[in-house]
Amino acid sequence: MATLFVDKIDPQSGTALEIGTSGDTVNLGAGVTAGFGKILQVVTATDSTSRNTTSTSYVTASNTLSVAITPSATSSKIYVVVTGTMYWNTANKRGYATIYKDAGNLAGADGMMQIFDPDNAILGTMGMSILDSPSSTSELTYQVYIKAQSGGTVYINEYLTKGSITAFEVAG
Repeated sequence: MATLFVDKIDPQSGTALEIGTSGDTVNLGAGVTAGFGKILQVVTATDSTSRNTTSTSYVTASNTLSVAITPSATSSKIYVVVTGTMYWNTANKRGYATIYKDAGNLAGADGMMQIFDPDNAILGTMGMSILDSPSSTSELTYQVYIKAQSGGTVYINEYLTKGSITAFEVAG
């Protein structure tokens, strides 16, 4: 396979630049530059208040760990990253965390992460991320939700830690 190295390609005015082989073509209109993968906007929120639940169904972990973002194009992707801590107070039980988009869980019933210790209570890192393809230009809300296995309590932001959620719009 041959490799072509160039510094610049200028198509004629009013024509599209085609790159690729048959079936793998990228068409760029005149005056349009490739922007795939560029970060178009970033929205973030933090919370440093300890929150907890005994609910066995997902509930809002914190109204503060929520971001609203409006994609600029239906081809955009939204990359969501959550960091913080989770504390579980009951041995041999589980605490769960997940990310919701509007009213829908972006993971299954067991969420995106769990905290568990067979013998003791445990403090651990909460780290979740997902690349969402919403195909929408309407405002979307991404939020952290938690739930507990029956008989325990799950906490976030315990022991003076700070949680965060950040949504990045990525050009598609």
